[in-house]
Amino acid sequence: MALISQPGAAPAAATTGSVADLRGFVFALFFIFGGITSLNDVLIPKLKHLFALSYAEVMLVQSAFFLAYLLISLPAAMLVQKLGYMRTAVAGLLTMTAGCLLFLPASSSGLFVTFLAALFVLASGITIVQVVANPLISMLGEPRTAHSRLTFAQAFNSLGTTIFPYVGAILILGSLATVDENRLSGEALTAFRAAETRVIDRTYLGLAAALVLVAAMVWLRRDRLREERRSVTNPLRSLDLLKRPRFAFGAAGIFVYVGAEVAIGSLLANYLMQPDTLALEPQAAGERVAFYWGGAMIGRFIGTWLLRRFPPANVLGNVALGAIALLALSGFTTGTLSGTTLVLVGLTNAIMFPTIFSLASEGLGPRAAEGSGIICMAIVGGAIVPPLTGFVADATTLRAALVVPALCYAAIAAFALYCRIHPEQDAAAHPVDVTMPATAPVS
Repeated sequence: MALISQPGAAPAAATTGSVADLRGFVFALFFIFGGITSLNDVLIPKLKHLFALSYAEVMLVQSAFFLAYLLISLPAAMLVQKLGYMRTAVAGLLTMTAGCLLFLPASSSGLFVTFLAALFVLASGITIVQVVANPLISMLGEPRTAHSRLTFAQAFNSLGTTIFPYVGAILILGSLATVDENRLSGEALTAFRAAETRVIDRTYLGLAAALVLVAAMVWLRRDRLREERRSVTNPLRSLDLLKRPRFAFGAAGIFVYVGAEVAIGSLLANYLMQPDTLALEPQAAGERVAFYWGGAMIGRFIGTWLLRRFPPANVLGNVALGAIALLALSGFTTGTLSGTTLVLVGLTNAIMFPTIFSLASEGLGPRAAEGSGIICMAIVGGAIVPPLTGFVADATTLRAALVVPALCYAAIAAFALYCRIHPEQDAAAHPVDVTMPATAPVS
């Protein structure tokens, strides 16, 4: 991403002694929102069992969650203009806390829709934090290393997505009831669901306590950045960035990437539970989801090295084609090979989000926060592609449904090819204004 401090200068976003501290803070944010998002993958089998839902119905978990990116991203960018990066991060963390606490009344109600409401509020906070984190990590260093630095930050995101599903599987799926809820009705069914969801309560209550602590730590560092806050502009003005072909194509790439990644992660536990795959028990299948996200973590450390040595568009195109090949192997085989190749797609996912983000954002200059807001809106792909994949799975099989994420990766390969053909199209047309302070909000 090209909108950073002046080349060769010490980080202009913060005092010299604060840069490492601020980077650590941003890495922590990536870890937190990545881990909490990945908990949806173990919530889905739990709620599918409790409420006897189809694949398409239970994917509404992801729809409710990722819808927040569409609705909250631009207001979040406005909030950055008004409050600055650090104070906006605190607002996002407190919103996440409220979402976690809403799981308590959701569990008491025994209604699926109340869980969707809690997830939407939680995701709203995550959206705010992500709008802050993506451009901020790019600003804390040299422009030439922005691709690799954002990829390295995303590795902490993957660390969270590796740890949280494993622990969540033990806490949430470990108690998956053997009672057949289809034989219950009325008050008995409501009481059963309320009792079974108390394990979810405890998990999210612990997260709420941790988020309050992190918010307090960020608040104490709220003045570490030298920021010039400006008047809030019309958020719809940001949409004119979509007139830039490279940026618009990149936003579409984020849409399909998040959709594919989330669809695979959401169905993975059920996929591994199938008799012709690994025939795992629910908790064991949920724990294997951690390997999917762990592959992304390992791949991001490798990707940080690769992106310093090879053109980012080339790396992106190759991993997209690799993802398609792995999906084809998984769909056309059975047993261990089928399960393993689907898990390995996580490795190819590793560099996609940060590379698409930075390639799309080249040349935005002082309009960085606006671009981040629009790209975060594109994360709504996680609300649309997973239900579509679930619908195909209900109509055919889980294996056949893998064609949906495969098409998404094909679109990413096309974006990579576009960037190779037009390497500096938008950057040349819209040069970076290096005279602007690195953290100057969008005007």
